[in-house]
Amino acid sequence: MGTWGTAISSNDTFEDVYADFFDLYNDGLEVAEISKQLIDNNKETIDDPDDSDNFWFALAKAQWQCKQLDKALYERVKEIIETDANIEIWRQLGAEEKEIKKRKLVLEKFLKEISSEKPKAKPRKKKIIRQPIFEKGDCITFQFDNGNYGGAVVLEAIKDTELGMNLIATTRINQQNKPSLEDFKNSNVLVKSFPNWKEQRDIRWYYAQSFNKENINLEKIGTLEVQIDYDPKDYKSDFMYGGSAGSFKLLVTRQLEYEKTNNNPVKIVTLKELIRRTKDGSKS
Repeated sequence: MGTWGTAISSNDTFEDVYADFFDLYNDGLEVAEISKQLIDNNKETIDDPDDSDNFWFALAKAQWQCKQLDKALYERVKEIIETDANIEIWRQLGAEEKEIKKRKLVLEKFLKEISSEKPKAKPRKKKIIRQPIFEKGDCITFQFDNGNYGGAVVLEAIKDTELGMNLIATTRINQQNKPSLEDFKNSNVLVKSFPNWKEQRDIRWYYAQSFNKENINLEKIGTLEVQIDYDPKDYKSDFMYGGSAGSFKLLVTRQLEYEKTNNNPVKIVTLKELIRRTKDGSKS
C-alpha cells in the first residue's frame, strides 16, 4: 500500500481509482457502468486486505461527487469506518499512534461528508491537452528544511496528453552543496522501508497539474541521457501514479529518519540501472 499521508486521498490506490473514474466519466460513461468496469479491473486490489479499503473509499467518493452514491457501497464504507477496520490495518502495518489518531479523524470526517447528499453533481469536463513540466533526463534539485539539497531525475516525459506526465525517480541525495550532474549520475534511488512501505522504489508518474499547484522551489541542474523508454501503461512495473512535488523532500526525510533507529540494511538501487541499457539493448 503506497501511502504518504493520513488523508483519504493520500495513497496510490485512491488516486488511481478516483482518476480512472473521472477519466471515464468525462468520456461520457454512466456512473454504474464506470463502477462495474473499475471493480472488474481491480480484482487484485480488492482482494488485498491491506489496500481494498482505499479502493472502496475512492469509488464511494467519486459516486458521491456525481450524486449517485450506491446504497450498498455506502453501507460497506460506513461499516469499515465505524468498526475501525481500516484503523486496525494501519496498526498492523506499523503506523505510529499519532498518525492513527489523525487517520481516525479523517475517516470520521469522510463518512460525515458522504452521509449527506451533495448539492450539485460534478459536471463532466471537456478534456484539456497538457504538456509535462520537465523534459526527459532533467535533473532537479530542491532544499530540505535543514538547508541541505536533495535531487530527483526525470526518466520520461509524455507529451500531448490530458495529464502531461513525467516519470520521476527520487534519489537519496542529501548534501550541503547543490548537487552536480556527476552527483546525480552516481546517486542511488530512494527505497522506502519505513512503516506502510515494503522496500519500494520511489519512482512515480507525476501529473502537470500537481506541480502547477505546488509551492515548492525546484531547480534544474542539467540533463542526463536516459536510454530507456518508459510507458505509463506498463502496469506490471512497481511505479506509482499521482502525488505532488512536496513528496520529494517528505519521503526522503522520513526514510532517512527511520534509518537512524532501524538497523536493517536498505536495498540499493542505482540511478544507472534506470537510465542505461546493457550492451544487448535490454534494460540494466
